[in-house]
Amino acid sequence: VQLQASGGGLVQPGGSLRLSCTASAHIFQVNNMGWYRQAPGKQRELVASIWKDGKNTYYAGSVKGRFTISRDSAKNSVSLQMNSLKPEDTAVYYCNVHPPLAPHWGQGAQVTVSS
Repeated sequence: VQLQASGGGLVQPGGSLRLSCTASAHIFQVNNMGWYRQAPGKQRELVASIWKDGKNTYYAGSVKGRFTISRDSAKNSVSLQMNSLKPEDTAVYYCNVHPPLAPHWGQGAQVTVSS
């Protein structure tokens, strides 16, 4: 089952975007969740993850202090609030379980940070 990210778009440097992803309950409730991104010409990387109990999070050094991952158990959704966006944040963003599983890769959401 592919997980679909939504909420991407074009934003100026310093701006904000919020990405969301909804999964089925049997996926969401038993898994840690993660946000990943892939910039042109680069490998896909983990941006942030959150434990299934919502109590622990991880952030890549490049986004720490600017991005916030959260999950809503009632909606089976995971979100990524992205503030103070930089041009180097431009990428396709994906949600998946963490560690990721191939069947769950969706099309991703394009985030472009440009003036």
